Amino acid sequence: MAYFISEDCIGCTLCAKSCPVQAIEGTVKQRHIINPQRCVECGVCGNVCNKSAVLTSSGEVAPKVPKTEWKKPVIDTKLCSACSICVSVCGRDCLEISLPQFKGDIRVFAYLANEKQCVGCGICASCCPLHAITMKAGEVNETSKTDTAKVCVN
Repeated sequence: MAYFISEDCIGCTLCAKSCPVQAIEGTVKQRHIINPQRCVECGVCGNVCNKSAVLTSSGEVAPKVPKTEWKKPVIDTKLCSACSICVSVCGRDCLEISLPQFKGDIRVFAYLANEKQCVGCGICASCCPLHAITMKAGEVNETSKTDTAKVCVN
């Protein structure tokens, strides 16, 4: 199932601009629609909707979460192998692989390079084969085990 946009939508485009998988379409001042084949149910559209027009797959109003409380990826650098899967799947280009610190340094890892661009969808965490990424609200420099998005987008 996917999220759904109700008749309460005013066409402000915030949901479409924020969607990390481009699952939302519509024009300004017109009701937007969510493509169920693309929706990963990350909740980002509900986080930004000021009209409570986004419904979850169970038909409940998706909760609006203040931007200061959005979850961010926390990367355990000891587990990360720098495989770049998280970098590839991030629809907002928030993650990067660190540069070597010295000649011959092989201890590189993914990191949140653009925190302000991150919408907290959790796709990076759900796709990490080593489970080195968790999602945490607040500070992003500590490792924490919390919920992640349910689907890895290819």
